[in-house]
Amino acid sequence: MIGFFIQRVLQALMVIVAMSVIVFLGVYAIGNPIDVMIDPASDQALREALIQRYGLDRPLIEQYFVFMGNLLQGDLGESFIYRLPVLNLILSRFPATLELALTAMMIATCLGIPLGLWAGYKPDSLSAKVIMAVSVLGFSVPTFWVGLLLIMTFAVELGWLPSGGRGPVTEVLGMPLSITTLEGWSYIILPAFNLALFKLGLLIRLTRAGTIEVMSSDYVRFARAQGLSEGKVVGLHVLKNISIPIVTVFGLELGSTLAFAVVTETVFNWPGMGKLIIDSITVLDRPVMVAYLILVVFLFVVINLVVDLIYGQLDPRIRVKAAS
Repeated sequence: MIGFFIQRVLQALMVIVAMSVIVFLGVYAIGNPIDVMIDPASDQALREALIQRYGLDRPLIEQYFVFMGNLLQGDLGESFIYRLPVLNLILSRFPATLELALTAMMIATCLGIPLGLWAGYKPDSLSAKVIMAVSVLGFSVPTFWVGLLLIMTFAVELGWLPSGGRGPVTEVLGMPLSITTLEGWSYIILPAFNLALFKLGLLIRLTRAGTIEVMSSDYVRFARAQGLSEGKVVGLHVLKNISIPIVTVFGLELGSTLAFAVVTETVFNWPGMGKLIIDSITVLDRPVMVAYLILVVFLFVVINLVVDLIYGQLDPRIRVKAAS
C-alpha cells in the first residue's frame, strides 16, 4: 500500500509541475494588463514604472521561475486590480464556493444514487422511465437557462426565495457558512440545485447502468438463493459492486464543481471564486488568473489522488496491479 501511495504522489507532483508551465505560459501570452490598469493618456514614464514594478519587462521563462519560487514559499503575488495578496483574495472567496459545491454534490448524491438504484432495479416500470426522463433533462438543459428559470419561478413569481446573493453567514471553525441558519438555506438552495442538476442526471444514469449489470450477475442470484432479502441484496451486493464508478464520478465532479461553478455563481450573484475569476479575466488580472487555475489543477490532482487511494481500499486488485 505504501508503494502504491508513493507512486500516485509522484505522478501527482509531475502533473502539477507540467500544468503550472502550461497555465503560466497560456495566461501570460494573452494581452497586456498594463493597458487595463492605467489611463491610455498616461505618459510613458508611468507605463514603464508599472511594467518594471510587476516584472513584466523580464523574459517569460524568468517570470515563471520567479513565480514558482514565490509559490513554494506560499506567495502567489499581488493582484493588479485589488492590490491585495492573491492567496488572501482567493481564500476569502473559497468558503462560499466550497459550501455551494458541497451542497450541490450532497443534493446530487442523496437523490441520484437512490433514484438510479430504483431505475435499475425496476427498469421497465413507469417510475423508472420518469426518472430517466429527468436525468436526460439534467444533461440537455443549459445551466444558465435553468438558473434564470428558477429565479423567475421561485423568486419573482412566487416570492418564496431570494434571487441572489449569499445572505447571512455564521463563523464555524473560522469559516463563514450560510447553511447554519434557515435564512442562509433560503439563499443557497436555488444555486445549489442549479449546480447539482447535471451531476444528478449523471449519477442517476451511472447508478442505473451499474445496477442493471450487477443484478444479472451470478453472485446476486446466489445471494437470492440463500434467502437474503431484496434490501440486503441491493445494499450488500449491488451497491458495493457499483461503488467504484460512483466514487470516480463523485471525485471528478466535486473537483469540476469547485472549479467551474462560474455560470451558477454569476447567474445567482454568489460571491465565490467563480465570480472572482470572471471579474479578473475582464480586467486581465494575471496573478489572480494564474493562481486560480493552478489552484484548480491542485484540487483536481488531490481529488484524483484520494480517489485512487479509495480504489485501492475498495478493490485490492488495483493495488496489486499498480505494484507490479
